[in-house]
Amino acid sequence: MRNWILPENIADLLPPEARRVETLRRASLDLIAGFGYELVQPPLIEYVDSLLTRDDAALDLKTFKLTDQLSGRQLGLRADITPQVARIDAHLLNRQGVARLCYAGPVVHTLPDGIMAAREPLQLGAEIYGYAGVAADVEIVELMGECLKLAGIAHVHLDIGHIRLFLALADAAGLQGGAREAVFRTIQQKDAATLAALLADVPADLKAGLLALPNLYGDLQVLEQAERSLPPLPGVQSALRELRELSVALAARGITPNFDLAELRSGYYHTGLVFAAYAEGWPNAVARGGRYDHVGEQFGRPRPATGFSLDLKELAWRLPPAAARAAILAPSTFDLQLADAIRQLRAAGETVVVRLGEVVDPEELHANRELVLLDGQWQVRAL
Repeated sequence: MRNWILPENIADLLPPEARRVETLRRASLDLIAGFGYELVQPPLIEYVDSLLTRDDAALDLKTFKLTDQLSGRQLGLRADITPQVARIDAHLLNRQGVARLCYAGPVVHTLPDGIMAAREPLQLGAEIYGYAGVAADVEIVELMGECLKLAGIAHVHLDIGHIRLFLALADAAGLQGGAREAVFRTIQQKDAATLAALLADVPADLKAGLLALPNLYGDLQVLEQAERSLPPLPGVQSALRELRELSVALAARGITPNFDLAELRSGYYHTGLVFAAYAEGWPNAVARGGRYDHVGEQFGRPRPATGFSLDLKELAWRLPPAAARAAILAPSTFDLQLADAIRQLRAAGETVVVRLGEVVDPEELHANRELVLLDGQWQVRAL
């Protein structure tokens, strides 16, 4: 019998780890609420066609699917919460102005996202719907940074890209289907030799532009280099303009990003600016986000949208241990006066653990005090 073994990249959280994660979750949601975001809680499972936006082959591959015994339709375990929040904004809230929404909940992946990544992350995120200006992107980046500070990550390396650069070049080159996906994936991997082979039949100026993307990485001067290296397509020009505008706005907040114009790994449903936060000692990005202005289109209401997400489980494990609440050990006695004393202590915020059987080690119960009967009154004293 080996029924205690969990699947690969799936893990239990024991009390110390669970306390760390829950402490970080509560603190993060309180922080996000201070920026005016409202909490939503979408279901873990729903119809697949609601979980997948547009033609997201990568997100489709990451989604576990099963048949609903009630309707016969295909259900999916969510691999990302953003499409669900887009559904809520578009179809349920239906607000005319800006909506700030946040969430924290588990997602499930068929395959891990990266080295050492879990297949059941606890995804926390914040999203702004209904505002197309760069001020929304700046707020999201700033809020992401504040959440990472709560997780003990003070120094973040921020990479910013723009997926419309690739989209404009790929459209102009006529790349479709599998060929387009292969080029997209190879640019992400910065594999220049393979990319050159894939682009053998693409017009020279567009080929040069696509080959340039993996090398356009660095500080603000990268945008000037991109202006010279990329063909002057309207989509390319508007994307570079947005990147320059964002860099100025972030500088006003004391944030200095790097630019990685091959930063496409956030691109399940993204349509514009994309960003990723990296930190020393972490093999993968600690947070990701960007623009997804058409994510609500399939629900009948495409609105400008921007947001970020991170995995609370991944971030919490490096935090100092979260101390358990000190408990009071009470005897197991059918006594009305004792029961009343226990209720009063719990109402005052104390943890009271009733002794069941022989307590070998009070420390296992985190008990440092006990309830004892003294002079006819139940009183608390140190163990």
